[in-house]
Amino acid sequence: MILDPVQRPELSKKSKDAYEQFERLIVEIKKKKLPEEIELVINKHIMQLNSVTGSDKVLSAEIRKEQSKIIGLLAQKLKVVPLNYYRKTWFVLGMTVFGIPIGAALGLSLGNMAFLGIGLPVGMSIGLAIGAGMDNKAKEEGRQLDIELKM
Repeated sequence: MILDPVQRPELSKKSKDAYEQFERLIVEIKKKKLPEEIELVINKHIMQLNSVTGSDKVLSAEIRKEQSKIIGLLAQKLKVVPLNYYRKTWFVLGMTVFGIPIGAALGLSLGNMAFLGIGLPVGMSIGLAIGAGMDNKAKEEGRQLDIELKM
């Protein structure tokens, strides 16, 4: 059974929003049937976050860190992801994996490297399309959590 994060009513607005998002993430994770070893790792991350004392800045950084570790674990081991996870991931990958080489090829073929920048939006579009397709597939297969994370 997955633990609950400790209630923290004394937080500032920014930290409170991040903490509430983390709590919603845990609620969504609890709806999924997870293997016991994954639950143990998630509980370890929750206990780490629960043990944090100090300023809101320290807590906010710890929330982001533990949340990223949990999402990474779920994505890597179970292919369970939050809404738009792949779209956000492939947005950047599209620009770097497709956009820069397309722009470089265009710049070299036209003899003007100023055209390098034209490849970035093309790569971004390709990345968004790939990511959206992967998100749709995850939704169809029931591997998507009903929460979109704002980092």
